[in-house]
Amino acid sequence: MNLKTTIATTLAGIAMLLSTTHGRCDEAKTFRPPAVPLVACDPYFSVWSQTDNLWSTETTHWTGTQHRMAAIVRVDGTAYRLMGAGPQPIAAMEQQSVHVLPTQTVYRFSEAKVAVKLTFTTPSLPDDIAILSRPTTYVDCEVTATDGKLHDVEFYFDAGGELATNELDQQVAGNMASIAGVTALEIGTQTQKILGRSGDDLRIDWGYLYVAADNQFAPVATFGDAKSLRQRFAKKGVASLSATGPEHAEQSFPVDAGKVVASIAMSMGKVGAKVSNAYVLIAYDDLFSIEFMKKRLRPYWRKDGWQADDLISAAIQEHDELIARCETFDAELMADAVNSGGQEYADICSLAYRQCLAAGKFVADENGQPLQFCKENHSNGCIATSDVFYPMIPQFLLFGPTMTKSVLVPFMEYAASDRWRFPYAPHDLGTYPKANGQRYGGGENSEDGQMPVEESGNLLILFGALAKMEGNADFAELYWPQVSQWASYLKEKGFDPENQLCTDDFAGHMAHNVNLSAKAIMGLGSYAMLCEMRGMNDEAQQYQAVAKKYAAQWIEAARDGDHFVLAFDRKDTWSQKYNLVWDRILGLDLFPDEVLETEMAFYRKSQNEYGLPLDSRSDYTKLDWVLWTATLTQNRKDFDALTLPVHRFLNATPQRTPMTDWYFTSTADKVGFDARPVVGGVFLKMLYDSTLWAKHAGRDQTKAKEWAPMPIPPKTITLIPTGEKHDAVYHYVTTKPTDDWFTSDFAIDGWKKGMGGLGTETPSKTRWASSEIWTRRTVNINSPIPNQVGLRIWHDEDATVYINGKQIISLGGYTTGYEVFEIPATSLKQGDNIVAIHVRQTTGGQFIDFGIDKLVLQQ
Repeated sequence: MNLKTTIATTLAGIAMLLSTTHGRCDEAKTFRPPAVPLVACDPYFSVWSQTDNLWSTETTHWTGTQHRMAAIVRVDGTAYRLMGAGPQPIAAMEQQSVHVLPTQTVYRFSEAKVAVKLTFTTPSLPDDIAILSRPTTYVDCEVTATDGKLHDVEFYFDAGGELATNELDQQVAGNMASIAGVTALEIGTQTQKILGRSGDDLRIDWGYLYVAADNQFAPVATFGDAKSLRQRFAKKGVASLSATGPEHAEQSFPVDAGKVVASIAMSMGKVGAKVSNAYVLIAYDDLFSIEFMKKRLRPYWRKDGWQADDLISAAIQEHDELIARCETFDAELMADAVNSGGQEYADICSLAYRQCLAAGKFVADENGQPLQFCKENHSNGCIATSDVFYPMIPQFLLFGPTMTKSVLVPFMEYAASDRWRFPYAPHDLGTYPKANGQRYGGGENSEDGQMPVEESGNLLILFGALAKMEGNADFAELYWPQVSQWASYLKEKGFDPENQLCTDDFAGHMAHNVNLSAKAIMGLGSYAMLCEMRGMNDEAQQYQAVAKKYAAQWIEAARDGDHFVLAFDRKDTWSQKYNLVWDRILGLDLFPDEVLETEMAFYRKSQNEYGLPLDSRSDYTKLDWVLWTATLTQNRKDFDALTLPVHRFLNATPQRTPMTDWYFTSTADKVGFDARPVVGGVFLKMLYDSTLWAKHAGRDQTKAKEWAPMPIPPKTITLIPTGEKHDAVYHYVTTKPTDDWFTSDFAIDGWKKGMGGLGTETPSKTRWASSEIWTRRTVNINSPIPNQVGLRIWHDEDATVYINGKQIISLGGYTTGYEVFEIPATSLKQGDNIVAIHVRQTTGGQFIDFGIDKLVLQQ
């Protein structure tokens, strides 16, 4: 963007911001987000404030684990905390307001001499995924004098080493990064377990955190103890952090992550009535982000060979431009939300926007095209879950084809592969960040626990919505065998679903689910629309007739006086029929207005103080579905009636966590689920406005196409079997042995002997229930060592593996079955090999067993 365009864009943004946020300071005070997004980039790089005042408590990761950041301003020698709970001797500056916008969070503070504006900007601009995918957040500090005098002002920021670890006691090391024109600190774990962990309540412990500043500010950067550094800055300012001498010795490494921070301080000079600004950049390079069918994928911002220094240099150079673009984007999107559904609706949208994007990751495939993998935060940690990205997708649909297709491509590539053998859609692709095949329910090898009508309906509707946006069914044509197969399945099984799980069944499986039937009908109508777009007129007419017939039967079978029931065989019950929203959005014209108006009238008299219950089984609800249901009649009074209680809930809930989507409507208490991407569903109302939708979707600059085929995992041939079906003899102890316990010639006198696997869970053959175990197993390979080998291991939890005296692999988290990890073929030898494994257990079930496979690449 050239200077002229930048200036024009900035002025337009300011004008829009002024016009749409007039009087917004008062409103910002009245809307109290349960938790406030500060850094919101992906499931690992996600830092929040969970209190009203930014300085009340330490900031946290979305999981609630401490992820410290601190900000201090020093005015004429007196220091004031803006962010960070301590040290307490540093007074907190009075916070005036907090305002959450789609890409920015703005805090305002003041005291007798100055006013301070602290802004956190994550440039999540959906029209350009190269920018959106950057794991960067700017922390801008703007200061103005309020007493008509000049004041000496200095600014300090730090971030804790734990932002680069899963646990506070993991060891980290830091360095001064060498980047032209930039002062930057780098910190990461000593042992880089790249993509070593998969699961839900986890943080990253690979890659590197960066805290950086433009050299124009003459910044001073140092590592150290948080309390010491903050107190030194408070007493003597920037100069104290650059001083030399024993009392200011540099931080020694390695050190526990929770005992070190990376800090940057700078002088803002003499500050008067004119705004003075300084900023810090915080960034994270995870090196590899996702494992897709055993292939490690780079983050999308790295697609052209960028390294961390390229990322940071670009972010620093483009600071002014990106801030202006974010301000313009925020102002316009908030104005659109206000016009669409009112200020309260806009508040909800602004809080949802970054949360939705921060629960997923954009990576590049082998063709450099974007793939987006969402994480099922706080519900089970699955990756690319259909019934999670289905409610999430309105936010992606609103902003164009690339955003939407990036979600669908990896899921559909898996569904179209030989791996998926069922006539309905999958549930997920694995456990984040490993998309190696469905893990939920019966996985890919059993029909137990599948969600056939739910997931098939989801995908057909989303293909229909994408086609509606683009005006053609070209993308659906790429996966037509699957699309048509799922339509056929719904034609046979969808109207009156059998006993099966669906996304709403928190109370368990249920047959004859009326809302699930409505989803199937919407899916069939979507398929008929796709057929028509492709010129398949006979099939289009056939499926449209089926959808219309089912809709008429649905109305008759589900009606129960003044409403429609929860299940066809359960009178005096009711549920939200949110799946019907697509009838109007996609123009399917399957259900008459009377049905929607009847349901809405019943909903309005059935809701509680904080919202409309999900159904008659409980007073809990789902926030995303309420916002869908609120749109059914497209009557603003109906929309407000259902939306305002949700806004009231967000203000009142006592649980100060990132926005939940599952809560009690009578008490405003959270049931469960934090920081999930499903809240992107609140943008669905904007899809009814075709002009608004076309405006945002038409700005897609990425215009992705020609995605690479799904990676094919290597074929495995057993060299050494696991203990699952064969005898595997282990020697083990549960108290720490001597340091050489893993060496080849270590004497195992006194060690216990047992058959593997070992643990508390099936298929354990030897019980192990302590917090740690050290095992040794001798395995014989009686043939030449193949060029590629893999360790087949089921570990619960953290496992460190040694072969013939050398550490080969360190695996964090846990698996729920045997998984294969490639290891160096040179670690093995023909004949006897000693495999030693240390496993650490913290909670839940536990298990350890392994085998060794030959890996054969497939074409």
